[in-house]
Amino acid sequence: MVLVLAVPAQDFSDIKVEQLAKDYTFTEGPAWSKEGYLVFSDTPGDRLMKWVPGHAVEVFRTDAHGPSGNAFDNEGRLYTCETRLRRVTRTDKKGAVEVLADQWEGKKLNAPNDIVVGKGGHVYFTDPAFGEQADHRELDFYGVYHIPPKGPMKVIAKPAGRPNGIAISPNGRVLYVVNSDERNVRAYDLDKNGEASNERVLIARIAGVPGGVRVDEKGNLYVTADGVAIYNAEGKLIHHVEMHGHPSNCGFGEADYRTLFVTDGGFVYRLRMEVKGAY
Repeated sequence: MVLVLAVPAQDFSDIKVEQLAKDYTFTEGPAWSKEGYLVFSDTPGDRLMKWVPGHAVEVFRTDAHGPSGNAFDNEGRLYTCETRLRRVTRTDKKGAVEVLADQWEGKKLNAPNDIVVGKGGHVYFTDPAFGEQADHRELDFYGVYHIPPKGPMKVIAKPAGRPNGIAISPNGRVLYVVNSDERNVRAYDLDKNGEASNERVLIARIAGVPGGVRVDEKGNLYVTADGVAIYNAEGKLIHHVEMHGHPSNCGFGEADYRTLFVTDGGFVYRLRMEVKGAY
């Protein structure tokens, strides 16, 4: 059964919410490949799933080690946060898996959660610890990290609350990080070397517990929390999409890049938009 809702939008045409997949325990990390397919995480099932438009959802990879956030780079390589092995991996187009990060200063990471790849191949990811993950921590902080194309990994921030979703502005100059405990979104300026500075709170007092964040071509931010809240680049709420559960993450995709995929508990939804996502 396909569930379709018409949602009136401000500065958007009507947004239609369509159920794409169901009957999972917990879904996460929707990411679109330029090869023409969606990858999302079946986290408790230790699987990455794949959807090609016009086809049924199929298994992309088993033994995925509690996958959470995913992202593709311009070369078509897949980056995945593996919460159970507490590491970040990169999978090339032939299927070879490379570990990019699994420790900081000799201690295991907490449980990498979400990831984004910026222009020039700069990789940014969050490292909180939710639920049982907190019982096995070796680090005494939650982290936001930067993996440059060359050189060692760096810590961008050590927030008091747990960082979660992460995204980059369309021009590549601003990094956005969701904080689930503080219920806000922080922004950081990125220089030409991918270094982050000027930390500030862009969005505060988000309704619900925020998880993922993505950005469209106009610079608007889409935050999954109590539904999907849409903010402009100045942090002002401009629209809210009601959902049936508590969305965990989102990501733009399809050929025209006008679909926002939303993972929500055991479901994955498609939201058709009039605006394109930021690549």
